[in-house]
Amino acid sequence: MRQAAKVLQLFKTLHRTRQQVFKNDARALEAARIKINEEFKSNKSETSPKKIEELIKIGSDVELLLRTSVIQGIHTDHNTLKLVPRKDLLIENVPYCDAPTQKQ
Repeated sequence: MRQAAKVLQLFKTLHRTRQQVFKNDARALEAARIKINEEFKSNKSETSPKKIEELIKIGSDVELLLRTSVIQGIHTDHNTLKLVPRKDLLIENVPYCDAPTQKQ
């Protein structure tokens, strides 16, 4: 895939992820939209293939981080925050075991 196509795909993916992660939060949606657009505009004139690949990697890492680590919180009281995790964040928790088991 050509680099221009990769960059466009990443741009679209970041905006889709932004819409999922910050759903129902107009302020966060707008701030994320502005930040994504600013970052892409500031690197629009980059011509070095190596630097472009590095920026694509950074953008992909940011998308993964947003998708897997960000949880929305809603203020319900003065000192209370209600967390609203997305379904894709709710993974089965495997308990840690201090004592390794012997394979038979």
